[in-house]
Amino acid sequence: MSEVPVELKFLSSHEWVLVEENVATIGVSDHAQELLGDLVYVELPEQGSTIAAGDSVGVIESVKAASDIYAPVSGEVIEVNDELDGAPERINHDAYGDGWMYKVAMEDPEEVESLLDAEAYTEVIADEE
Repeated sequence: MSEVPVELKFLSSHEWVLVEENVATIGVSDHAQELLGDLVYVELPEQGSTIAAGDSVGVIESVKAASDIYAPVSGEVIEVNDELDGAPERINHDAYGDGWMYKVAMEDPEEVESLLDAEAYTEVIADEE
């Protein structure tokens, strides 16, 4: 079973969120990167763009498949992890650390309350196995 840090919130589509004050750091879960396999490409939202919760904001591609990346919260993209541009495998090696994707200044921090906690996300991935 994949690692599921208790301090994070999740979407059932496998994105994770770490909230620090009004900033959400977003990536894909360890479970998602295991399912995808070796990652070869990541397309992220542009810094400065405004995104809405639920929107497809990027793409992650592996040798097996391509998947959309969904926004768990709404707001302005204030930073993207440029390190992933030439090294998407960082997500494979450290999904919850160096493999983060982008940061959002949240419009409505209460949106986080509708996301899954670690326990609920663990149930989602257990149902998939």
